[in-house]
Amino acid sequence: MCVRTFKTNYTTLLFCLISFFIFSQNTKGEINKNDDLFSIRGSVYMQDSRSPIENVSIELNNGVYTTTNHDGKFTIKAKVGDKLVIRHQEFETINYTIKSNERISIEVATGNRRNQTQTRDNKINRRFNDMIDSADVYLRKDARKSIKFIGDALNADISTSQSAEAHELLGDIYVYWQQYDLAISAYKTSLQNSKTSSAKLKLAKAYSHNDEFKKSIETYKNIDVKVLSNYNKSIWFEGIGDSYKKIKEYTKAIKAYEDGLEVAKNHLIAPKVTDLNSKLAQVYSEQGQISKAKDYFSNSLNLAEKENKKRAVEEQIKVAEFNSVNEDYESEIVLRKQAVEGIKDIEIDSVIANESPITSQKQNYKIGTAYLLKNDIGSAIPYFEKSIEEADKKNDLDVKLDATRKLSEAHFRSGNTEKGIEINNDYKNIVDEVYALRLQKISRAARFSKSIAEQQNRITSLESDRALSRSKYELTQERNKRQQLIIYSLIGGLVLLLITGYMMFKYIKQQRFANNLLALKSLRSQMNPHFIFNALNSVNSFIATNDERTANKYLSDFSQLMRAVLENSEEDFIPLKKEIELLNLYTKLEHFRFQDKFDYGIDVDESIDVEEFQIPPMLLQPYIENAVWHGLRYKKDKGHLNIKIQPKSKDEITITITDDGIGRERSKALKTEHQKKQNSKGMNNIKKRVAILNEMYKDKVDVSISDFQDLEDAGTKVVVTLKKD
Repeated sequence: MCVRTFKTNYTTLLFCLISFFIFSQNTKGEINKNDDLFSIRGSVYMQDSRSPIENVSIELNNGVYTTTNHDGKFTIKAKVGDKLVIRHQEFETINYTIKSNERISIEVATGNRRNQTQTRDNKINRRFNDMIDSADVYLRKDARKSIKFIGDALNADISTSQSAEAHELLGDIYVYWQQYDLAISAYKTSLQNSKTSSAKLKLAKAYSHNDEFKKSIETYKNIDVKVLSNYNKSIWFEGIGDSYKKIKEYTKAIKAYEDGLEVAKNHLIAPKVTDLNSKLAQVYSEQGQISKAKDYFSNSLNLAEKENKKRAVEEQIKVAEFNSVNEDYESEIVLRKQAVEGIKDIEIDSVIANESPITSQKQNYKIGTAYLLKNDIGSAIPYFEKSIEEADKKNDLDVKLDATRKLSEAHFRSGNTEKGIEINNDYKNIVDEVYALRLQKISRAARFSKSIAEQQNRITSLESDRALSRSKYELTQERNKRQQLIIYSLIGGLVLLLITGYMMFKYIKQQRFANNLLALKSLRSQMNPHFIFNALNSVNSFIATNDERTANKYLSDFSQLMRAVLENSEEDFIPLKKEIELLNLYTKLEHFRFQDKFDYGIDVDESIDVEEFQIPPMLLQPYIENAVWHGLRYKKDKGHLNIKIQPKSKDEITITITDDGIGRERSKALKTEHQKKQNSKGMNNIKKRVAILNEMYKDKVDVSISDFQDLEDAGTKVVVTLKKD
């Protein structure tokens, strides 16, 4: 019985490690999607002529305001039920109550205003507005359709302000679907057409989402805060505070949040008062100032309850997480139980997605976990069972998997071994379901990325065509007006074409660079699981032989290696020092497994500054893995593995990996067809990575492979030449 329990626990732990590693790369944080506060877009125009009215004052009952641009458009943050007051000297004040997040069209009675637009322009504007409205409607439902409508809106003779509006909405779509690099590009294009405060704020936020915190802060600082509305000022302080918090400049983050809180309080912007209290609490919590954090969380809880049920539940869960970190499980349990009751009320009117943190299955699971941490197993079990029941109803396999594992653990700890084994068998079945679901998600993600790329290419093409058409039109107009300047017009047109060609070339180069980055990510995502599953063969052998002490030691070192790999997984290059540390860890693990097969040494020339050289992460590991698993492992007597790092010139070093194993030819003869296929795939991935990196960074890495010695055990010699940046 003890043996079975030991194996089960290790199997569980290993699966969790693998799942965490593979899928953590695809998760870069959650977007806080506030379904109650919308970006309301609208327009004000004359009833008969459909002429847009500029500089109309749009004010909310909470003090937030904006004005229409020269196309009569406006955007304002509001929620259903808020009242708009629309004022202008040329018509009587209009009051409007917001009923949904759809576009608002305000018609005013015809006065003495001059008709500013022709019938054709009115039709174009109406079509543009229809396309933008449709894109907005599908923003949260279907990214492909939403982006297609943006393309349709741009496929007309529109103004620069309309192009800016369309690209700003395109950026919003990309942000919602977590395509932050594309969002940044869209917001930049919007700002090239019209430098609006909203697009500047969104660009800064997109940089933050994309983990480019210094660029985010720089963008925020380039915004003139004085010209922002009071609501946008609070957004500005909150956003720059978020970026400071991410880079752990807590003093600056606190100052920004406090300034934003003062603006929000002075102008009665209730949602931001709540948010900023909560964020101040989080900063103080990260600093370890628990007392201050509790005070601010107390404020945010009270304020959230006055807003709406969903906001209250969100804040309860945040504070519950804070209590969990600080091991105040009693308070955590009370808040999570309140949240569960609130979720029931929310679900009466709306459906909560499984990805949301405010689902009943997640909260019941965490309540059970808190009871388990208190060692109150009897109270924990019903909540795990409830979590599984809820997750089953809502087809939430992730929570079902975690809750089943915890329920099995609870039964084992309570002494009910038979029940624990039974539930653990259910857990294994769910693991298979989760694995199948992951494969489906990966396939859907690939199709989604391809669809997004196709739509984005269409928009880029439309923008280029529109720029070219505008140039030709201007050239024709100039020629008609001044025939005597035709030669200059032709020269001007040629210059414009050259500029357009240069911009196209620059864009294609950027797109190629982006495609290379995507390919690198794809290759890394293929190599990392291959590396993990190969490494786990060693753990499995220890578990199979019930060598608990050795398995624990090996798994501890393996977890350390996993953490190091995770930290470097998103980088194209890392310092050579870090790669050497990874090699030390990995080679140590392989030697631990095959102590009777080989000895090893890592020799770094003292003249080399390992901090100055950069190397692609996990570049050398596959060669060491091949040396051990396909060379030294089959050697009759004890072999040697040597890694030498030596200077080649002032700006170049060589990394030489040699082994005196059986050699490539004999190893190839011993492999099964499956092993040949897997090894070939791994080596091809490395070749592709090196080729892409050399294309992007001008032949930075060179790799050569040859036999090490002219003996029966020919061994293998791998020489990697690395250039300094």
